[in-house]
Amino acid sequence: MENLIEVKNLNYIYPATEDHPAEQALFDVSFSVKKGEFLGIIGHNGSGKSTLAKLLNAIIMPTSGDVFIAGHNTKDETRIWDIRQTAGMVFQNPDNQLVATIVEDDVAFGPENLGVPSEEIRMRVDEALNTVDMYDFRTKKPHQLSGGQKQRIAIAGILAMAPECIIFDEPTAMLDPFGRKDVMSTIGKLNQEQKMTVLHITHYMTELTNADRIIVLDHGRIVMEGTPKEVFCQVDKLHQIGLDVPQMTELSYALRQKGYDIPADVLTIDEMAESIWHLK
Repeated sequence: MENLIEVKNLNYIYPATEDHPAEQALFDVSFSVKKGEFLGIIGHNGSGKSTLAKLLNAIIMPTSGDVFIAGHNTKDETRIWDIRQTAGMVFQNPDNQLVATIVEDDVAFGPENLGVPSEEIRMRVDEALNTVDMYDFRTKKPHQLSGGQKQRIAIAGILAMAPECIIFDEPTAMLDPFGRKDVMSTIGKLNQEQKMTVLHITHYMTELTNADRIIVLDHGRIVMEGTPKEVFCQVDKLHQIGLDVPQMTELSYALRQKGYDIPADVLTIDEMAESIWHLK
């Protein structure tokens, strides 16, 4: 399958300021993302996650190395809008992404700026709102919505620009558990039903149990990579770099420490229930 994103030997150094010396945030990072893949990226605060997100969306440029989005190098200033239309970005705080006073106007903002014809904009807005289950809220004011609903509107605004990929930079960090559940349901739907490529950067491990692959960053370097089962079963290593694991994996780890024959790669409640049943 064709790669939609390719990151090659990527380094980024934040320049020195009056208050802080120069600081390297990413060290020789390389990976690729196939079309239709759900890639999760995790790491503790300061691991380089948000810096990587900004580099993927050409908000900042590499100190060295390259980022290619659909074959376009982010260093090519003539391709910036092509890159951002191919890979849309959803950030932590939805309030920072909502620009209009009415929901449907906000979703229309992106395609309007791309010069999409009015009739197609109407179609895209309705389709995007239906995709995130927010069509019935199209005439509402964004400030009347919950945090999770606002984030779904922000996602709809990206969808209306018809990207091939969406990069989520900790989109649930400011949401309550209900909001997180709604947004994760939307992300899963986009990937599984719409076949959209998803990069999901998060510090909530349970949000990545359905990912195709996970990359773990630590102090700007990739230290682990694999499927959720391959990554999360390495409980000790993840704990050493300050990361948790999904609750059921943690429970499996604790039971194994007590001598119970439970698989190390349990991720979900159903898997745990089945494992305990087989102990009988």
